[in-house]
Amino acid sequence: MTRLTRGWDAAAVFWLTHQPLGEVVTANYGHRLEFGTLVTPVATSPATPVALARRSEELGYDLVAFRDDPDQPAHLDIWTLLAWVAGRTERIHLAASVRSVPLRSPAVLARSAASLDLLSGGRLELALGVGDAPEAVEAMGGPRLDPHQAVESVGEALDVIRDMLDTDRQDALRYSGAHHRLAGAERGPLPAHHIPFWLDGDDGRLLRLVGTKADGWLATLDRTGPDGLRAGNKIIDEAAREAGRDPAEIRRLVTISGVFADTRRGFLDGPPAAWVEDLLPLVVEDGVGTLVVATDDTGTMERFAREVVPALREAVDRALPAPLPRTVGRSAAVRAKRRPGIAYDEVPASLADTAVEPGDVAYARVRSNYLRGGAPGLVLRPRTPAEVADALAFARAHRHLPLGVRSGGHGISGRSTNDGGIVIDVGALNEIEVLDRATRRVRIGPGARWMDVAAALHPYGWALTSGDYGGVGVGGLATAGGVGWMARKHGLTIDHLRAVEMVLADGTRVRASETENPDLFWAVRGAGANFGVVTAFEFEVDEVGAVGWAQFALDASDPVGLLTRWGAAVEAAPRDLTSAIIMGPPRMGQPRVAQVMAMVDSDDPETVVRQLQPLADVAPGYDQQVVLTSYASVMANATDGPHHGQGEPITRSGFVDHITPDFAEAAARLLASGVVYFFHIRSVGGAVNDVPPGAMAWSHRGANFHVTAFGRHRGRLDALWDELLGTHQRGLYLSFETDPRPERLRDAFPPATLDRLRALKSRYDPDRLFHDNFAITPDTASRTTP
Repeated sequence: MTRLTRGWDAAAVFWLTHQPLGEVVTANYGHRLEFGTLVTPVATSPATPVALARRSEELGYDLVAFRDDPDQPAHLDIWTLLAWVAGRTERIHLAASVRSVPLRSPAVLARSAASLDLLSGGRLELALGVGDAPEAVEAMGGPRLDPHQAVESVGEALDVIRDMLDTDRQDALRYSGAHHRLAGAERGPLPAHHIPFWLDGDDGRLLRLVGTKADGWLATLDRTGPDGLRAGNKIIDEAAREAGRDPAEIRRLVTISGVFADTRRGFLDGPPAAWVEDLLPLVVEDGVGTLVVATDDTGTMERFAREVVPALREAVDRALPAPLPRTVGRSAAVRAKRRPGIAYDEVPASLADTAVEPGDVAYARVRSNYLRGGAPGLVLRPRTPAEVADALAFARAHRHLPLGVRSGGHGISGRSTNDGGIVIDVGALNEIEVLDRATRRVRIGPGARWMDVAAALHPYGWALTSGDYGGVGVGGLATAGGVGWMARKHGLTIDHLRAVEMVLADGTRVRASETENPDLFWAVRGAGANFGVVTAFEFEVDEVGAVGWAQFALDASDPVGLLTRWGAAVEAAPRDLTSAIIMGPPRMGQPRVAQVMAMVDSDDPETVVRQLQPLADVAPGYDQQVVLTSYASVMANATDGPHHGQGEPITRSGFVDHITPDFAEAAARLLASGVVYFFHIRSVGGAVNDVPPGAMAWSHRGANFHVTAFGRHRGRLDALWDELLGTHQRGLYLSFETDPRPERLRDAFPPATLDRLRALKSRYDPDRLFHDNFAITPDTASRTTP
């Protein structure tokens, strides 16, 4: 074989062996060329490897690696070291080469790796190897394995680690191998990113294992040599193809060492130009995608980074054929989990790097929302309005599929997940910006959560009424309504909305306000999910100081009397007070308890107590807590973790004018039926009802209460709700409704409002791209159904 000194860049893809010139070359696998350092984890000077890792990051290296040699007392334990290095660095990836697998339980190793990956923000890469000191392993209490057994043990360890990190499966992990066994281990935690698993070594059996299972091959050039690289690649490629894999899925990494000198004295022994000449064939002919310099000398690190890396990149670029054939995509294992009907390979380039497919490690984090389990075929995560337009263009090409739009993923009725469809997750558009302090004008992205908004506004002495749970996303709530803890004093969230920026179904980016596209602005405030994706909201927020926050546990043995008295107390209270009550079905052998929560927008303790006292008197109490605090602290009631909802929530909701004895009796019968497990009434009225009914799409401005029931059976809940509460209901809030029957739209919007929305739908979304969240039919369609 003729070794070429120029060939194909690491940004090119797997190059066929038969070239037009008639020469046979080895492979280039299309991986971005990366550089790293291999540092000795010396225990005699523990600060040294940390300093070298930090210097590697400063010099722009992509990764810093440490070899795990637990039998070496002169070396630090690398898991302890890596955790420390992770805390002292920000960008550089951290590579652990575990060459003594028998001394590391793979189940524990999986948890260690996932934990470090989470703590480092997704920066861990892991290599496994057979090691070269079986006597030392045995001396440390591990089994002495022959070469065949050692490779077999590594293969089993790789299986166990991957299975342990597969948190999308809910079953306990059982594994029975020749070397590793698990008897029902709990899986997890889920790492922050797909941890690449490399295999370290040059044994032929290990190389076949690389081809069938691993993400990369880590070779040491001093031991393997250029000819060994070529032979190893051949073994790996053949094994990969036999396993149905593309060899380009497997990154080739090589550890190198050398000496800088004024004149060439040998391979990697000379000036930087000689290093470039020596390394270029490894990249363009032998497919090396990562070069790792083994050195503890900062001078070598610096010279390599400053004089070799840029020159080598330029040399590779000069050797680049044009045009590039293609780029390396997802692995065969990921592609095997793709859902039908989605053109995955046509995802816009702007979204490809953040898109999540069912086979991706991030899928478990994004598939479901707070209450609803899901299995979407693709989750697109735009970061800019332009990328939102790209996502909608992709969705338009897939009109046959369900389409969900997600901000926080908390919506009860919203379809922010689905089965086999597309989800556009705008969580990355989460900026919170004060536009004008004098007018309290604030710009907020749809992906921000209300707890973050409250925290950002608190230092200014401001607040924006916004639901009752801090984990809710801005986008869903601020296009639907927003019934929160200050509704009676400050109205709905949408009452404070002054403008929106949004992307329409056809990809057009527009601004809407009272003076710009006013009809669209009217529709967005209450029916926004039907008209586009809002990419920014502008609100006029309120001055709010400390608030009174109360929680009562009250005797609910007389549910009719309790509800009636609570409703009367709320209606009689000053607007400063907003309250809610939660009840459940009776439980055998336990007293019936209702939870009452209330906020008083006042920083005066006497005012707070005076306004709360009537609520405390509606029934005997079991417990109470009243504090003077900030609105932000009340809203800080959510965690940062991903959603893991399961099943499908079953709800009915509606507005009522008053909690009359007849309504309370009907509610008590509903609770006693066994069909409802959660019954929730929130107060509205007050400032909510100051807004004229036709001012925006949200139209139910005369009610004082909003009622929601969660049930276990769709048919039974619908039947009982319609029978017992239907006569008391006047309209509903779609955000809390899951009944899919078309008449729910007629409940949500009065006839004139619905007619106007249909007319606007025909203008802004005539082809009904947004068709999965209580979709409105354009007025060009039949008038008999919404």
